[in-house]
Amino acid sequence: MTYETSETAEFPGAGGPAAHVRHRLRLNKVPEVTVYFWIIKVLCTTVGETAADLLNEKAGLGLTGVSLLMSGLLAVVLVAQFRTGAYRAGVYWLAVALISVVGTLISDNLTDNMGVPLEVSTAVFAVGLAVVFVVWFRRERTLSIHSIDTTGRETFYWLAVLFTFALGTAAGDLVSERMALGYPLAAGLFALAIAAVAVAHFALGLDAVWSFWIAYILTRPLGASIGDYLSQPTGDGGLGLGVVVTSVLFLAVILALVVYLAVTRRDVAEPDRSGT
Repeated sequence: MTYETSETAEFPGAGGPAAHVRHRLRLNKVPEVTVYFWIIKVLCTTVGETAADLLNEKAGLGLTGVSLLMSGLLAVVLVAQFRTGAYRAGVYWLAVALISVVGTLISDNLTDNMGVPLEVSTAVFAVGLAVVFVVWFRRERTLSIHSIDTTGRETFYWLAVLFTFALGTAAGDLVSERMALGYPLAAGLFALAIAAVAVAHFALGLDAVWSFWIAYILTRPLGASIGDYLSQPTGDGGLGLGVVVTSVLFLAVILALVVYLAVTRRDVAEPDRSGT
C-alpha cells in the first residue's frame, strides 16, 4: 500500500523562517512509502513479537532484564540513526526492528509485571500517541513522513513509532486474547481493517497522512497475530514452528530486503530543494 503524502506549507518555530531553513537537514531521514516499506514493517512487527518472547524465555534475564538490554541497544542504534545525514536502510530498519521489540516489552511489562489491564494500557498508549501527534503538529504544522528532515521532526517521528508499537501490542492482545478470536481470525480482522483504510484513502479521499498513521498502527497487531500463529504450539492454536524458527525466518527475509534496498536505493526519497 503506497500513500502519496503531499506536503503542506511548513511553518517555523520561534526561530523564524530563516532559522527554520538553516536547520533543515534537506534529506528525508525515512524511506519512501512503497510496497517494500509495508512488507518490512509487517515482518519487523512479527519479529518484535517473537523475539521478545524468545529473549524472555531463553535468555534467562527475566522480562525486566530483557527490557533494559533491548532498550539500551535501541538507544545506541537511535544515536546512530540521528547522526546520519540521510536515510540509510540498514540503520533505519534496525531501529524499527528494535523499537518493535521494545514496544512489545513495554506493553508486556505493564500487563505481566504490573498487572495493568489491557484495556487500561491500550487507552494510555492511545492517549500518549495522541499527545505526541498534537505537540508534533503544533510545533511543525505537519505530520507527514515526507518531511522528516530536522532533528525535531525526527524526534517526534520516533516517539510516534514507539507509541504505535506499544499501542498495537496492547490492542492486538486485547482483541486476540480477551475476545478469544484465535490468531488467524485476529490477523484476518486486522488485515481487513488495513484494507478498509486503503479504500477510504484511495476511493473516499481520507487524508493521506492520517491514512498512513492508522495503517501503521494496525500493522503492529497484524504482524503480532501472524507471529503468534506461526510460533505458538498447535494446542494453543498455532502452527508450532516455535519462536526460534519464526524469528530466524523473518529476520532472514528482512535482511535480504534491506540489503536489496541498500544496493538499489529504490526507497530513497528525493531531496527537498524547495527551501520550505
